[in-house]
Amino acid sequence: MSGALFDPILGGMSRVLTLRQQQHTVTASNIANAETPGYKAKVVDFRDALSTAMDTGNKLQMRRTNVRHGSGGDGMENPVITELEAPPWSTDGNSVVAEREMARLQENALMYRAVSGGLSRRLAMLKYAASDGK
Repeated sequence: MSGALFDPILGGMSRVLTLRQQQHTVTASNIANAETPGYKAKVVDFRDALSTAMDTGNKLQMRRTNVRHGSGGDGMENPVITELEAPPWSTDGNSVVAEREMARLQENALMYRAVSGGLSRRLAMLKYAASDGK
């Protein structure tokens, strides 16, 4: 019965939000290390991480009964993070380009807001249906 109410779209939207949050964390770290010599800027391979997260198919989900057990998750905990090489003009080997990171931060925030808005509307429809349209 829960499959009828909580379809894969809700789970997918939740996974996208998680990935966007991880990308935000990585980008913020890049900006914080913009002046660190030898620091390699990092980026979440979003397409790969999302396709891995969404490829759950009909797999059974494992329940974690002890904190020492493996998560049995959907690969969201450790997405592929790519290190970017420093541009040729970098004198200290730092590959952070502030403009690129700020653009990535803005794009990521926009995408996060779009997905969270869609998720909010979807949950509002469920709430409306559960209250018999009142």
